[in-house]
Amino acid sequence: MSNLEGAPVEASDVRGRVAELHAIREQVRRGPSERATEAQKAKGKLTARERIDLLLDEGSFNEVEPLRRHRASGFGLEAKRPYTDGVITGWGTVHGRTVFVYAHDFRIFGGALGEAHATKIHKIMDMAIAAGAPLVSLNDGAGARIQEGVSALAGYGGIFQRNTKASGVIPQISVMLGPCAGGAAYSPALTDFVFMVRETSQMFITGPDVVRAVTGEEITQNGLGGADVHAETSGVAHFAYDDEETCLEEVRYLLSLLPQNNRENPPRVASEDPADRVGEALLDLVPADGNRPYDMRKVIEELVDDGDYLEIHERWATNIICALSRLDGQVVGIVANQPQSLAGVLDIEASEKAARFIQMCDAFNIPIITLLDVPGFLPGVDQEHGGIIRHGAKLLYAYCNATVPRISVILRKAYGGAYIVMDSQSIGADLTYAWPTNEIAVMGAEGAANVIFRKQIAEADDPDAMRARMVKEYKSELMHPYYAAERGLVDDVIDPVETRSVLIRSLAMLATKHADLPSRKHGNPPQ
Repeated sequence: MSNLEGAPVEASDVRGRVAELHAIREQVRRGPSERATEAQKAKGKLTARERIDLLLDEGSFNEVEPLRRHRASGFGLEAKRPYTDGVITGWGTVHGRTVFVYAHDFRIFGGALGEAHATKIHKIMDMAIAAGAPLVSLNDGAGARIQEGVSALAGYGGIFQRNTKASGVIPQISVMLGPCAGGAAYSPALTDFVFMVRETSQMFITGPDVVRAVTGEEITQNGLGGADVHAETSGVAHFAYDDEETCLEEVRYLLSLLPQNNRENPPRVASEDPADRVGEALLDLVPADGNRPYDMRKVIEELVDDGDYLEIHERWATNIICALSRLDGQVVGIVANQPQSLAGVLDIEASEKAARFIQMCDAFNIPIITLLDVPGFLPGVDQEHGGIIRHGAKLLYAYCNATVPRISVILRKAYGGAYIVMDSQSIGADLTYAWPTNEIAVMGAEGAANVIFRKQIAEADDPDAMRARMVKEYKSELMHPYYAAERGLVDDVIDPVETRSVLIRSLAMLATKHADLPSRKHGNPPQ
């Protein structure tokens, strides 16, 4: 046995070096100190390695650069050079499929990002892109490492650039498990999904102290950028949970519904739910009266495999539902109006929510099922001044640009521009079905009659009776269930109980769909 220079090496020396290696590895595994670990636990938070163990399949984690240490000096940094430099990086498996991960270790420099720390993240992101596998970031850091100055800021720039490069290529999931302030918050915002944990995770550009100094407003960290704020008000977070264990289990569930990259299809599983199952309950779930609300979630539960689905942005823009589920084992994205919230109208937030979801589905080869019951766009000065035109155009652009299989089902109302925008046949839906309760029109019968027959109603001896008569006439002439089908705008009017089997057969036919967009660098979507 010899070394590289040819000099003999005693076996005992090798064993000694190996023992030293194992001691260092154990030190890396334990982290900086028991006191730091206790402080992390006192905040109700898990350590970075515990989080990785919950995320990945047991025993599958392979760490990259565990012995990395910073080279910075000044402000006492040269005397403190812990292994990992505050971030754990590597890969493992989730449900047997490769997933890359990096996790901030708050016990080391508060998880703050320095040059070596950033370089490790850059490397694992590059590896994920090259391997074509999802990237999950477990965020628990105090922002840039101030002692390293602009070098730390440049590290964030490298992360943002890679987030953008990976967008639409591999799934990117950000899990917020602690603070995320300043420029650091832009990396999660660039990813496909953001998870947050209540009480322990926050995201904001400027913290409460800065807000107080500039505006005089008093607010807590959670009140400014906590999980509920971002899940309900800002729409930054797609999911919010009470504890880390549940949060990470749901990340695993989401990964099971996504492909490894944009060149693959989502994983298909065998389903025990019969493809030809009849949905008798649907006949009672949706009232024929267009003014009566109902819960669209119950319709979705009746249609999908075993009633199981994952709703995205459940608590933001609740007048539209976006969900991932399976039909006969195949992953689908579902976009559906929710009559229980604002009667299911489209507004600024609903348009943005659905548009981003559709883009994600299209990027990752997930067919889109659209369930329509929409009375139109929400009227109002706030909506118009807030830019409903350009925000609504985002939804229109997303549908028109999507090349995955697209199937729409009109359950009840489909009025005006909202009908066109919600994946109508005229903007490229592959197949459009309608229930016999459908009402497709420029506007509701009452509004249409008031416009068309305004003069007759005004001159009638009994205006109310004349209005009722004109409404009935308009409905019978232009809003009967077969009007659109007779003109080829709907492919078929179907029995609601057969909706599941119709969708599954249609998806099977569209499985080989191929559609090319015009050659271009990229489109210029409305902002």
